[in-house]
Amino acid sequence: MTNQTIFTLVNKQNGNLAFKLFSFEDNSYFDHLQRNNYYSLIWVKEGSGKLKTDFAEYNFGQNSLFSFSPYQPFMFLSTLIKGIAIYFHSDFFCIHKHQTEVTCNGVMFNNIYQQPFFLVNEKLQTTFETAVDQIKTEIQNPGLAQYELLISYMKILLIAASRLKTEQQPQTIQTSNGNKEPFIVQILKETIEKDFKTKHSASQYAKSLNISPNALAKITKNHFNKTLTALISERIIIEAKRELYLTNKPIKEIAYELGYDDEFYFSRFFKKNTDISPQVYRETVGFGKAELN
Repeated sequence: MTNQTIFTLVNKQNGNLAFKLFSFEDNSYFDHLQRNNYYSLIWVKEGSGKLKTDFAEYNFGQNSLFSFSPYQPFMFLSTLIKGIAIYFHSDFFCIHKHQTEVTCNGVMFNNIYQQPFFLVNEKLQTTFETAVDQIKTEIQNPGLAQYELLISYMKILLIAASRLKTEQQPQTIQTSNGNKEPFIVQILKETIEKDFKTKHSASQYAKSLNISPNALAKITKNHFNKTLTALISERIIIEAKRELYLTNKPIKEIAYELGYDDEFYFSRFFKKNTDISPQVYRETVGFGKAELN
């Protein structure tokens, strides 16, 4: 990675980095698979390329804002991209705890049905650049109530971004031409939300919707650019992460609540999708042992 000014904030309780902001002039930081144990906001101001994330690929252009949850895999296939990256650990700013204020969970983060980026308009660009400048100033010249002030800047940024993404990517698929596919897609989303703890296979959802597995697979790929199996797996993983972070439940209990009688099978499933075990996730995200390199 080229040398850039990096602004960081250390968690005084454990000495680990809790917040990181830097600019980038090329793709050298993102040209390999990322599985960060913190939230990531990446604004590609200039350039274009391809994003690989989870089980899907997307083409992107300039002025794209990306958002990734802890341990969500991603990498950029590009060369000439420039922009700004903001990383923050859940100890610094927990989107679950601030959900009523920011409402970015399910919009910016943890949404299996939408692509993890959107276009930045002129208004958000101004908001983003202003917030970044204020954050840089505060980190370089800390004053009274620094943490509260930095959180306020993050709230402004996340609220503005969530509003714009909601406008650009409405969650409810609407149709006026009688096309049945959007209706099926909506029912599928509702069915996954209702049954993901008990139904783990694509064939079970095809049966519930009274549609052939092949037909449902084509519809799912067309609307979400992902397989149905990927959607189901991601929904389970999101719930598992939430339970691991927000509760002290034993992993065996979490596995059982998610429909896995075998704790070890669940742990293998979790590790396959995140590259780490449930216990390591709990320790690095839930209990604040992040290491932002």
